[in-house]
Amino acid sequence: MNRSLILLLILLGISCSSNSTTDTPSDDPEKEEIGLNSMEGLSLSDIVLPEGFKIDVYARVNNARSLALTENGTLFVSNRGGDKVYALRDTDGDWKADEKYVIVSGLRSPNGIAFKDGSLYVAEISKLWRFDDIEANLANPPEPTKIYDDYPKDGHHGWKYIAFGPDGKLYVPVGAPCNICESKNEMYASITRMNPDGSEREVYAHGVRNTVGFTWHPETGEMWFTDNGRDWLGNESPACELNRATEAGQHFGYPYCHAGDVVDPEFGDKFPCSDFVKPAQNLGPHVAPLGLKFCTSGSFPAEYKNRVFIAEHGSWNRDAEVGHTGHKITMVTEENGKGTSYDDFAVGFLNKETNKAWARPVDLVFAEDGSILVSDDLAGTVFRISYTL
Repeated sequence: MNRSLILLLILLGISCSSNSTTDTPSDDPEKEEIGLNSMEGLSLSDIVLPEGFKIDVYARVNNARSLALTENGTLFVSNRGGDKVYALRDTDGDWKADEKYVIVSGLRSPNGIAFKDGSLYVAEISKLWRFDDIEANLANPPEPTKIYDDYPKDGHHGWKYIAFGPDGKLYVPVGAPCNICESKNEMYASITRMNPDGSEREVYAHGVRNTVGFTWHPETGEMWFTDNGRDWLGNESPACELNRATEAGQHFGYPYCHAGDVVDPEFGDKFPCSDFVKPAQNLGPHVAPLGLKFCTSGSFPAEYKNRVFIAEHGSWNRDAEVGHTGHKITMVTEENGKGTSYDDFAVGFLNKETNKAWARPVDLVFAEDGSILVSDDLAGTVFRISYTL
């Protein structure tokens, strides 16, 4: 093999391993852990929030990704860039974690976690595990039960976000194994669901390029999910998406149509955009929306009730002269299943002058006291945002 061909293969390998629309590994999984409540490397004074809100550090967790909070206050934190899942406890009630446990290690991108009926569910790229009675055994976790091991093994968009719906089913997405492609396997670019024991798996939603966050409306019970738009159509297109699924079997456009009306230049001649479910709200281009929750906080002002809070991980390949997008927490107000406004809630994780981020929001949960816990995989932090007026 000549030198030119080797160089070409290397370049292609780099291109293919680049995760589209920004959800890229942003921390060294082997980086030494810092103090549990350390402020090292953080710029909290740069964060701009609405009047009456403040941000603090709940805990430091290397490459903190998905969050699952139990009624007893145990916060499970996944570690996609590494191989671990952690548990955090605040035993003295000061809203700073003082205990940290490693629940499991040695997994392949364990990004997805969910908690139900005393058991912790953990998703690798191709497998699902269940740890029973986990809160009683944080210091000595039990051997897990494998509940499924037949998901695709592709690393590209292969990491999972998992959650239980109001129907008791476990929802598991399968990202497209590419930036843009058409697959004969209907499992790619989908959201699947199954019983908690792994039985009766089915495809729930089609045409979903790469969702790394979904939740359910607290009143209607309908699923809402984020989707990362495709790359290489320019700095400003397409928009990333906030979608609403009202029933099983709907198709949300990928790879034929993006953001409701952007015809894909490679596959868009096969089906018109009118064939697909349009987004409830178009978000910013390349913002990489990940975790989301409807606001159910009893401590926030009434105007925030049922707004959708979204963790935007932030762009990775926009041209330097236009600057990054995302790297913040945003809110969408919805009425009758459609977004009516799209606003910033927390900004300042990205330094606009240098175009460099010091933190990248990933997931969020509302805690019992109404505050928001937000994970960040760049600085390795779980932030706490509370209302103080």
